[in-house]
Amino acid sequence: MTTRHRQRGRRRAAATGAVLAALAVGGCSTGGPGSGPAAPASPPASPPAATRSAPAPRDTAGVTAWHKWGLKPLPPAPTPPADKPVKLSATGPVPVLSRIPTSQKVVFITIDDGQEKDPEFIEMMRDLRIPITMFLTNDVIRSDYGYFRQLQALGNHIQNHTVHHPVLSTLPPARQKEEICGDQEILTREYGTAPLLFRPPYGVYDTDTENAVAQCGPRAIVRWRESMQIHDMQYQTPGGKLHPGDIVLAHFRGPSELKGTTMTQMFAHLLKRIREQGFTVARLEDYLQAPAG
Repeated sequence: MTTRHRQRGRRRAAATGAVLAALAVGGCSTGGPGSGPAAPASPPASPPAATRSAPAPRDTAGVTAWHKWGLKPLPPAPTPPADKPVKLSATGPVPVLSRIPTSQKVVFITIDDGQEKDPEFIEMMRDLRIPITMFLTNDVIRSDYGYFRQLQALGNHIQNHTVHHPVLSTLPPARQKEEICGDQEILTREYGTAPLLFRPPYGVYDTDTENAVAQCGPRAIVRWRESMQIHDMQYQTPGGKLHPGDIVLAHFRGPSELKGTTMTQMFAHLLKRIREQGFTVARLEDYLQAPAG
């Protein structure tokens, strides 16, 4: 083994130790922030043409549906800007996003992995029509691809989150590319559209990850500013409050991971926290301009 390879191995081992220590308190395993080169950017995968338009106006008169879930209606989402604040490029480095530059009092809900497949959550989404962006890992969704098709049919987008959910920065470049390109291929086949966004598991990535993302098709890496726990959010910025354009992380989880709380109860807590701070929820992809062609 050459000195160069030994040095690279030592660097990768040191990075692995730091990453695994961070994962004990954050990342996809707990909904925490993760680590990686911080930056701005993120794109969307368009669902089928029938669902590609802006979300239907929220039925704030239908308070019965909200009361059914123990909630008060959120304010209607504003009209998405015609001039999209994030413009994605078909070539070049991929940007990294944790928020969208906007003055509108909106936040964007993203839900990761796909382990929990609670039928009541689909019912909740049909009732409330809250837009979500799903970052799905094939290993945990392959038992029931159809579950997420039902959420996609409501106008929600499906994005890339790797095949097996590894800590990407601990893998060599070729393995990182297999994880990202593999999920891209499967999600495109199963859901009829190629993801334009990628979220690294645990929020951890390196320059090899950025290169693999660019080669596999997604045009932005998406991180987050807040992560939903069970009853409240964990904030990455001082002050413990939401800001316009923040991206919020949640997970498809059930009672075994939420200390007895169901997916719908956790999501209801999230909507309450958003409403309490005077915000509403908008669709992330409506604030992004996909590359031409």
